[in-house]
Amino acid sequence: MIEAPVRRILGVRVHDVTMGEALRIVEAFLAGGQSHQICTVNPEFVMRAQRDPAFFQTLENADLNVPDGVGLLWAGRVLGQPLRERVPGVELMEALAARAAERGWRIFLLGAAAGVADRAAAVLQARYPGLVVAGTFAGSPRPEDAPAILERLRRARPDLLFVAYGAPQQDLWIARYQPELGIPVAMGIGGAFDFIAGVVPRAPRWMREAGLEWLYRLIRQPWRWRRMLALPQFVLAVLAARYGGGGTGAGAG
Repeated sequence: MIEAPVRRILGVRVHDVTMGEALRIVEAFLAGGQSHQICTVNPEFVMRAQRDPAFFQTLENADLNVPDGVGLLWAGRVLGQPLRERVPGVELMEALAARAAERGWRIFLLGAAAGVADRAAAVLQARYPGLVVAGTFAGSPRPEDAPAILERLRRARPDLLFVAYGAPQQDLWIARYQPELGIPVAMGIGGAFDFIAGVVPRAPRWMREAGLEWLYRLIRQPWRWRRMLALPQFVLAVLAARYGGGGTGAGAG
């Protein structure tokens, strides 16, 4: 396991790391030769973990849980579990791709809609000359599709596997299959392929820095409103934990 401070946000384990520290930790993972899982924890993850013991346990067992979301930084301040910096999953993926181009690490992009991983890979290779893409595949998290995907990954032999099935499916999939694959680092990445490929635009930087990326995504993708309900629920749960003394036992089931 890594040596990074652990915080608890409503019972969910989050590492207090900066972007630079996260990159150094991943580099150590790659040098170590064992398999590791990275999760990008945001308020939706935390709320899902409250009612999904399997997802809670996946986050509990992951080797690195980066704080993806300004809501986590706010909650950390309120709950006395301070987190120094937001580490967005898409930005961590890009930084890892840049470092992979320098170090010769092989990456594999798994998930998203048909063709999106190919487009994201092409963008990354244009942006970071020398980047080795060991493969791309849309696939699915369905158990019946796993044997063919696992065989594809064994042949590709990536150092870094990015999985874009959406949470919690991507994280549960990695937790289930990563040990037998033995890929040094596997990371659930949500909608990062869509952002990188230009299928879905990211919020302007000023909105991201103001903590309003969720609003931009809701305006662009109004079908996400059901998922966005997790945000007010998260705020209420944090305030209840701080001022009411409850709501901290995620996944205890």
